[in-house]
Parts: sequence; C-alpha cells; structure tokens
Amino acid sequence: MAEPAVGLRPVTEDDLAMLRRFRTEPGLIGLDWNGFRDAGAVARRFAEDGYLSADDTSLIVSVDKDGTAAGFVNFRAGQYAAAGRYYEIGIALLPEWRGRGIGWRAQAMLCDYLFTHTPVQRIQAGTHPENLAEQRSLVKAGFTLEGVIRASEFRAGQWRDGYLYSRLRDDPAPL
Repeated sequence: MAEPAVGLRPVTEDDLAMLRRFRTEPGLIGLDWNGFRDAGAVARRFAEDGYLSADDTSLIVSVDKDGTAAGFVNFRAGQYAAAGRYYEIGIALLPEWRGRGIGWRAQAMLCDYLFTHTPVQRIQAGTHPENLAEQRSLVKAGFTLEGVIRASEFRAGQWRDGYLYSRLRDDPAPL
C-alpha cells in the first residue's frame, strides 16, 4: 500500500465534528485521554480565531488529494528565560490513520513550517514512556530525546513520568 500524501491546513467548519470526537470519546486520543471535556469549546474556539493564534494553533493533518482529515497537530508557545521562547508540539490521529507514516511526516512538516515562519530556535514534544510508536515518530521527524520528566502528568489515577524530545533549528531536517 502506498503512503498517503500528507499536508497541513487550517481548521475548517467541516473539521469541528472530528475535533469534538477527541474531547468526548474515551480512548480516541490514546494515552492522552484525561476525561470528558466541553465539546462546545471546539466551536467557540473556532469562532474566536479559527484555531490560529501566535501562541496556540491547531492545524488539520490532511491526507490524499481530497484533503481528508486524518487528525490534527498543534503548537503552543512557552518560554524558558527572557529570550528563550520555544514551541511545544503535539499530534492526534484518528485510529484508521495510525501506523501509516503520517504522524512523523506531519510533525516534521510542522517543524519546517515553524522554522520558516517564526524565529523560534527550539521545538519540543513530550510523550509517554509506553508510547513507543510516538517515540519512533519523533526520532524520524528529527527530534532528539533529552530525558525523563518525572511525575509530569496525572493520568489514570496516578502521577506518571514523561519523555521530552526536542528539535533545534540547526538540526538536520528529515524531509
């Protein structure tokens, strides 16, 4: 089976039903499920800024020529020091699109987009120690494992560790 073409595009009104699913279907978002969330927030955010802002943006991961929505990527701004701005990225794909090489390509494309259109030096991503597929995806997308973030997330009734990955502007691009 050929790998589908992958692209990133802004959220449209037609994508809101998919985004609501990630907030209301237990397990759809995988290990990141942390309980039911306000499904109405999806439409409110879309009406506010179309999910496009300098500090918190979501884009649709589209596949094939028709632009079918396979999931979404997002980035949020953070800052370590006075001039240490970075973006933290994330991804969620619908189950039928996982394991097909879409995730790493979408994350690499998002990094290329951010390095082209912003002066950011650092992009980081966190994942769960048990999420081996995402760890492989991040490495393929040009990220380097920096270490363990101890007790960084409350999930399934207990505090759990996370892994932190980063990609710097000068790191080789995989695409």
